[in-house]
Amino acid sequence: MSKIETRLKELGITLPAVPAPAANYVPYAVTGKLVFIAGQLPLVDGKITCTGKVGAGVSVDEAKAAARICGINIFAALKAACGGDLDKVSRCVRLGGFANAAPDFIDTPQVVNGASDLIVEVMGDAGKHARTAVGAVLPRNAAVEVDAVFELK
Repeated sequence: MSKIETRLKELGITLPAVPAPAANYVPYAVTGKLVFIAGQLPLVDGKITCTGKVGAGVSVDEAKAAARICGINIFAALKAACGGDLDKVSRCVRLGGFANAAPDFIDTPQVVNGASDLIVEVMGDAGKHARTAVGAVLPRNAAVEVDAVFELK
């Protein structure tokens, strides 16, 4: 079992199956030593767990928890990209986080911390990453979406 999988298990996290893409894209792309993970929604058992506008019906805490679920789904896609061997992962390079934000909502970085904190909690220093946190309108009215880039050994 990889260090990442061991840490996920310690945290009580089981990785889900990677859902099939909803359109003409792939869940991840590997080029050279980089793995690009497509945007992940807060899906559990195929259902979005948190919908609506952050700052207008969805609290920061609810959206942050949804971003953590996105992070779990990122690890699932990363495992698939590595052929099931997360020991191939060197580090997280970047996260892009998007909140389905009300027009005056300015705390998007707090929301995206749900995913960032999980990545660092699982990977330690190798999980520290560059990041973007943006307010946007999101597919299927999801409150949050997060994508990622990882480096392979």
